[in-house]
Amino acid sequence: MRGIWRPFGSPDDVIALMDEDPVDQPGGIVAVVADAGATFLAPVFEDLTAVVCLGGTPLSHIGIVSREYEIPCVMGTTLDAEPRTGDEVEVDCSGAEGLVRVIS
Repeated sequence: MRGIWRPFGSPDDVIALMDEDPVDQPGGIVAVVADAGATFLAPVFEDLTAVVCLGGTPLSHIGIVSREYEIPCVMGTTLDAEPRTGDEVEVDCSGAEGLVRVIS
């Protein structure tokens, strides 16, 4: 799945997304969070293309919720270089390990 890389660190980031016009989000949003217990994403899960979590396991809260919403989710991710906010990325969960690739 492809989308725009967007870090979420607090409920304020979720509220900011909720205040935006969906037309401003072509291609969807790839949410990146540091904590696998990031329950504050709940109000926008339906708006996400994919989730990248820098900690946790597939049995963590965000991994379970992602599966329920059928949203690709890469857990416990170590990035060589974190994409910049607004970069187009691809999240590939088709193999044994999930991959995050910068497209632009």
